[in-house]
Amino acid sequence: MVTTTHDQMETIELAQKLAKKLVGGKVLALHGDLGGGKTTFTKGLAEALKVEEIITSPTFVMLKNYPAKLSDGKKIELVHIDAYRAETIDDIKSVGIEDFLNRDDVVMVVEWAEKISEILPKNMININFKFIDENTRAIEIEDK
Repeated sequence: MVTTTHDQMETIELAQKLAKKLVGGKVLALHGDLGGGKTTFTKGLAEALKVEEIITSPTFVMLKNYPAKLSDGKKIELVHIDAYRAETIDDIKSVGIEDFLNRDDVVMVVEWAEKISEILPKNMININFKFIDENTRAIEIEDK
């Protein structure tokens, strides 16, 4: 499914719709250029999952986790990973990603997922962001 968003609010709303369908254990792999909307999408997802903190890209720490709730009220952790600065798999392993994989009480969002794809599960949701212009993005969601 490809959706075109015309501003940040539409990107946030798309993420919120997806959040309503999520279950624990899901990994969302975000792909796209810098400025493509990945962090904005994650903010919308976090808002829908009742995260109380402000979401920023964890570029320098690579991993942040937040208490969250699924739409059914189940408590989970939202784990936000930014693999942009990861040069090796060991870089991302060093921040503890493996502690959160394959857990039913975690939803994981990975920006720049292609850099660490070898350690991510095969049944993740791939979300591709294409920069059209300053405000417009084409966002493709592939749920395997």
